[in-house]
Amino acid sequence: MSDDSLKARFDAAFSALPLVAILRGLTPAEAEGVAQTLYDSGFRMIEVPLNSPDPFTSIAAVRRLLPRDALVGAGTVLAVEQVARLKEIGADLVVMPHADTAVIRAAKTAGLVSLPGIATPTEAFAALSAGADALKIFPAELVGPRIIKAMRAILPAGTRLLPVGGIAPDTMAPFLEAGVAGFGLGSALYAPGLSAAEVGVRADAFVAAWRRLNPR
Repeated sequence: MSDDSLKARFDAAFSALPLVAILRGLTPAEAEGVAQTLYDSGFRMIEVPLNSPDPFTSIAAVRRLLPRDALVGAGTVLAVEQVARLKEIGADLVVMPHADTAVIRAAKTAGLVSLPGIATPTEAFAALSAGADALKIFPAELVGPRIIKAMRAILPAGTRLLPVGGIAPDTMAPFLEAGVAGFGLGSALYAPGLSAAEVGVRADAFVAAWRRLNPR
């Protein structure tokens, strides 16, 4: 895949709905049902953290299932070797809890979207210099809207910031006022044991909140 086509797919997914579904604890048996439900609700970015049961099997199944307008990949990516495995199974996203520049560069060399986690300006600039496509603000409970607003004043214009951690439909507004571009959604969207139908109800609530706060 060319860098241009990758960027176009990421931009289109982000424009459609800039919410990343974080499916920590998802099992392969659940993967297709939950992923299809999220896609039907409007989600176009889905990650399965690598500390989930048999995550590569789930990621591969979801990637085969969903159309190419959805970006599918892994969260909690900690090593360059994991990036290579993701490339092999056709994944699109490499989402990290930290800003290891070696992993970011590996993701970009592999032609994948890189979303590293940052909590400071130092980490943010290092991640962008390494090629990050957007920055995951993690943990959002620690950083908060006021600090995000301060960081936005010094980051390059157009830098996409996505808070992750403790985000719920009724906590999005202050972050949006601080200038974030989207969110990563964890346990308030999906938790182990929830049925696909229950995930769908939560997904619809998030989408409704996003549309209400971002009328077109």
